[in-house]
Amino acid sequence: MLALTAYLGLFLSAFGAATLLPLQSEAVLVGLLLAKAHPAWALVAVATLGNVLGSLVNWLLGRYVEHWRDRRWFPVKPAQMERAQAFYQRYGRWSLLLAWVPVIGDPLTLVAGVMRESFWVFLVLVTLAKAGRYLVLAALTLGWMT
Repeated sequence: MLALTAYLGLFLSAFGAATLLPLQSEAVLVGLLLAKAHPAWALVAVATLGNVLGSLVNWLLGRYVEHWRDRRWFPVKPAQMERAQAFYQRYGRWSLLLAWVPVIGDPLTLVAGVMRESFWVFLVLVTLAKAGRYLVLAALTLGWMT
């Protein structure tokens, strides 16, 4: 039961961290890795799954966000949306490999939805980015790179 709680907590922190919520999953992953109570590959897989699914929520929101663009309560100003779209048009789908970067990664996944990026292209690039980050973090935490 304790193992399930650890995996669920990691999944939820990774999922939330990938949305526009100000959460961090790295500390949870590092803590669980240092405890050495669970296989590292399983922790990396759970964190990656949660983080990719959270990014998918952003992509879906982006696909439908423009329906509310003209509402007074809409949180993004037209100029901000245009800048984000210009960035994505300039750097294209390969910019999704930066989805793991704090501050810019989450909005980037939202803009990919606005720009109607293909689901499969989005899924592959974001999964590579997120898994790569967690693998490097695990390697550094467990001393695999020394």
